[in-house]
Amino acid sequence: MNRTGQVQVQAPDGTWVTVCAYEELEPGCGVAALLPRGEQAAVFRTPGGEVHAVGNRDPFSHADVIADGITGSVDGVPTVASPMYKQTFDLRSGVCLDAPDTALPVYPAQVV
Repeated sequence: MNRTGQVQVQAPDGTWVTVCAYEELEPGCGVAALLPRGEQAAVFRTPGGEVHAVGNRDPFSHADVIADGITGSVDGVPTVASPMYKQTFDLRSGVCLDAPDTALPVYPAQVV
């Protein structure tokens, strides 16, 4: 993983959106990014240096709050818990660990 440069997220239309410098993305803290057509991504850097991007809209509360969630891991899987009702989501797949039929959209992320 490139540990310097700019964090980018790929929007659904295929364009890459620059979010911030990698060094500014603190491990365990998320940032919200506005994508084309009004979608929002929640972008996270894990303590191991990986960058993940998922949808920022909580599917249970319908609020754009996932970037403010509590990060962690479950059995080595990087996760974020919604600050609203505390459902936990896999940052790699977007799947809710508490309700596997519900998932956040996942966006490709890179450091360039």
